Amino acid sequence: MKRLIALLMAAVLALGLTACGGEKETAEQVTVRYGLSNAWDSLMPYNSPSGSNYTRIVCDKIYDRLAYVHADGTLDPRGAKSWESTDDGMAVLFHLDEKAAFHDGTPVTAQHWADTIALITNPDCPALGRGTFSVLAGTDSNGCAVAGEQLGAEAVDEYTLKLTFKSAITPEDFLLDKNRELYVLPTHLLADTEPADIMELDLWDAPVGSGPCKFVEEIPGSQLVLDINKDYQLGCPDFDQLVVTVIDKSNLLSSLISGDLDYYAFGGNLSMDDAETAKAGGIEVLEGEVPNTFYELMLNCETIPSAEVRRAIDLALDKEALCLQSTHGLGEPTATDVTPGTEYTCSLTWQRDVEGAKTLLEQGGYDGRTYTLACTSNRSGLAALMQQELAEVGMNVTIETVDSAALFSGMADGKYDMAIASHTPGALPLWFTESRLSESNNIFHIADLEPYTYYIDQIKSSSGWETRQVMLDKLQELLADQRPFIPLWFGRTLHAQSPTVDNIDYPSSSFSNENIWAWRMKEA
Repeated sequence: MKRLIALLMAAVLALGLTACGGEKETAEQVTVRYGLSNAWDSLMPYNSPSGSNYTRIVCDKIYDRLAYVHADGTLDPRGAKSWESTDDGMAVLFHLDEKAAFHDGTPVTAQHWADTIALITNPDCPALGRGTFSVLAGTDSNGCAVAGEQLGAEAVDEYTLKLTFKSAITPEDFLLDKNRELYVLPTHLLADTEPADIMELDLWDAPVGSGPCKFVEEIPGSQLVLDINKDYQLGCPDFDQLVVTVIDKSNLLSSLISGDLDYYAFGGNLSMDDAETAKAGGIEVLEGEVPNTFYELMLNCETIPSAEVRRAIDLALDKEALCLQSTHGLGEPTATDVTPGTEYTCSLTWQRDVEGAKTLLEQGGYDGRTYTLACTSNRSGLAALMQQELAEVGMNVTIETVDSAALFSGMADGKYDMAIASHTPGALPLWFTESRLSESNNIFHIADLEPYTYYIDQIKSSSGWETRQVMLDKLQELLADQRPFIPLWFGRTLHAQSPTVDNIDYPSSSFSNENIWAWRMKEA
């Protein structure tokens, strides 16, 4: 009898062990409450009408990606253990993690990745996210597979995926640019479905992925319940469930303070005004180290054709005062669009020079004309300060307040001479310039793009860091000489720390990925 009781007790203890790290499971399920200020619009990652970060950050939990991207541009393995360049830089080999599996237990193989890409690039498949694959060989500019051409996605063996590109690219550049758009689908569940019918499947209402969380249930546009995937190849947190709830942005911080939330995306970002409220409510506030905003003054080089006049505008602006007004001390003026804190640097520095600006205006033949400066309503104060600073050097500016869509379309149409814009910076050396200094998006109305595109092509085709840095320096020197746009400042953010969860990589959520497998509950 004693032996029987001992065996029963041992069995009970064994059942109390979780599948993740052998930790004992508490009697009560542990749930982390996760806030989101906007709803996802699809649980099928290649079918988001908006392509929003809110959809990406949710799909990040259910599906797996090749890598994990840190805010500083460094990469960690995720679905792939390692990667290497091949075919003279025209292809990349991804060595997949053999432990990765879909939530139904099916191992994730290179064929799943290759079949995912073949499906989404199939012209018959009504995927909204196929543009991601337009860099691959065998696709057109829209990411559609071209009939008769070899698609640049191949399973070399069971756990080696080869991607071949239209032009040379380093694995790191590809991942920094595209990783947030890449997800592996359970193509073994799609074999009997025609590509044209893929988006109509009930599967996307209860998706099967291979990410760190498993789908449980959804109230569309309101709440998503996910169980932790105890078999995820990178490990798992010490809680059981993640409940994602859509909450008005103005209520996120108060919900965190009151204990209704454990964390909110993205990175628990805070304004300076909210930081004191957070601290008063017992929330620890962390200052970000990597910039999350980049401000520029867009210029119309057709209506302001003189490089001397454009450089005069650069010298006339007090970027330090402008930055302080916008970031409240969480930013630094800049002379370049190269993101600080990444592996690439730029030696150019900024300094205001009113007299130098006056000289350049005279040399550039400024005739006293009035330029139009466009801005959104929340930046009217910045625009007024710019107007005042430009008036100090003798330049006339009138301000026009418009919405964001009208601002960018007005610059593209040549309606405005200048406009204040902000962007989320990236770690790549060409994160800003490549898309804006091209024939398809010549938003600065540059008469001759060839000098810029020459250096851009040199940077893209160079695999060695030193060569790329040299070419980047030359590009930045050209930009400083011609000033088709004016870099203003990089701004950082504040992160509201979770009072209940540790090990959150707050800054990296800007890349729409979160290290949820490493999260741990704080001790009470």
